[in-house]
Amino acid sequence: MRRIVGILWGLTFLSSLVVVGGCALIPSNGPDSWDVWAGQRDPKGLPYALVRVTSKVTGVLANTPPRLTGFFAGERSRPNDIRLGIGDIVNVTIFEASSGGLFIPAEAGVRPGNFVNIPQQAVDVKGNISIPFAGNIRALGRTPVEVQQAIVDALKNRAIEPQAIVSVVDQKTSLITILGDVARTSRIPASATPERLLDTIARAGGPSPPLGANGATIGPAGSDIWVMLERDGRRALAPFGALIYEPVNNIWVHPNDIIYLFRDPQTFLAFGATGSQQQFSFQNYRLSLAEAMARAGGLTDAQADPKSVFLYRGETREVAAALGVDCSKFEGPIIPIIYNFNFRDPAQYFLATAFEMRNKDVIYASNAVSVEQTKFINYLSTLNQSINNPISTAIQIYALRSIAAAPIGTPAAAGTNTPTTSILINPFISRP
Repeated sequence: MRRIVGILWGLTFLSSLVVVGGCALIPSNGPDSWDVWAGQRDPKGLPYALVRVTSKVTGVLANTPPRLTGFFAGERSRPNDIRLGIGDIVNVTIFEASSGGLFIPAEAGVRPGNFVNIPQQAVDVKGNISIPFAGNIRALGRTPVEVQQAIVDALKNRAIEPQAIVSVVDQKTSLITILGDVARTSRIPASATPERLLDTIARAGGPSPPLGANGATIGPAGSDIWVMLERDGRRALAPFGALIYEPVNNIWVHPNDIIYLFRDPQTFLAFGATGSQQQFSFQNYRLSLAEAMARAGGLTDAQADPKSVFLYRGETREVAAALGVDCSKFEGPIIPIIYNFNFRDPAQYFLATAFEMRNKDVIYASNAVSVEQTKFINYLSTLNQSINNPISTAIQIYALRSIAAAPIGTPAAAGTNTPTTSILINPFISRP
C-alpha cells in the first residue's frame, strides 16, 4: 500500500512539472509570434532586427533592388578608346601629297592613288611597329589615332606632306570574355564603339534557353539567368531580368571585362501555417509577397495567425540603416532582418503587392494562440489519461489482492458476496 501511495505522489509531482513547462514540450512547426518578438532581445541568440512593414519600408526596398551599378569606378562614363597591346595586328597606310616623294615615285603618274600600304604587322614584344624610313614607332598603350600622329611626325621632314591611317586588323588584347549559359562562349574583341552589357551578350548569341530532359525548350531564355561581371578584380551579381527592367544595370562594358551567365532559378521557402511548406521557384524576375503567399497556398484558415506573418532576409547595412535599424550592435556587411506583416489589417495587402521578393527569402506564418492553447489542452488530456491509467491499474490490483486474501465464502469487498467471485478471479487459491 505504501508503494502505491508513493507512485501516486510521484506521478502528481511529474504532472505539475509538465504543466509548468508545457509550452516547451508541445510539438510545433516553428516559433510562436511572441518568440519572434522576444528573440531579438535574447543576448544568447543570433541578433536580428524586427521591422514592421509600412509604406516607408516598401518605398525604401523599391529603391534598392539588386544592381550592378555602384560597384565599379567610372561605370557611368563612356569607356576609354581602345589602346593597342602586344600582339595586336595593325594595318598602316601612308599618303603623300604628290608624286616624287619618299613613297610615291616621280613616274607614278600611271599609278592609281598617292598612297602605299605597309604589310600588316603585329605589335612586337617591345610594344613597337616598324615603319620604313621612320624606324620603330611606339604603339603599346596608344590609340590608333595617336600612332598615326607619331608616324606623321617621324616622316614629315622626309616625305611630302605625309598622312597615315592605322587600323586594327586583329585585336588580341582588348577583349571581353563571355562564358556560361550563352549561345557562344568566346572572347569577343571590344568594339571601338562603346557597348553596354546587353549589346555584348547579344553578340555572343544571348542567354541559352532552359532545356528539359528531352532537350526541348521549357521556358524563355533568361528567366532564371544570373549575370556576374568581373572587372579589375571586383565582382558584381544581378539577375538577367535586372538588366531588362532596371536600365541602370545595363552599364558600359570595358575591355578585359569578364561576363559570366549562369542558371540559378530564384527561389523562396514557405514554412509554418501556409497551405504548402516547400521551396518555390519565382518562374520570372519579379514576384511580390502577395503572389508568393498565393503560390504557397495562402494562410491556413484553421491554423494561421494573420497578424504574425514573417519574412526572413539579410539586408546590407545601408538598406538596414534606411529602414531605421540600429546597426551598431551588428557585425559584418549583412544585417539579419525579419519583416512582420499583419494581414488582419486590410491595408497590408496593398503593401504585400508592392513588397518584392528576393532570391532565397523565407516566409514563415505563425500559429494562432488558440491553436497552441488547443494543443496544450489536448496534451493535458493525454497526460491526465496517462496518469489515470496506472492509478486505475493500481486500485484494481489492490482490490484483487484484497479479494484473493479473504477466506472462501467470506465477502471481502463491497459487491463481492459469493465465493464464486473469488474463485473466478483467482482460480489458483486452493480450497481448505
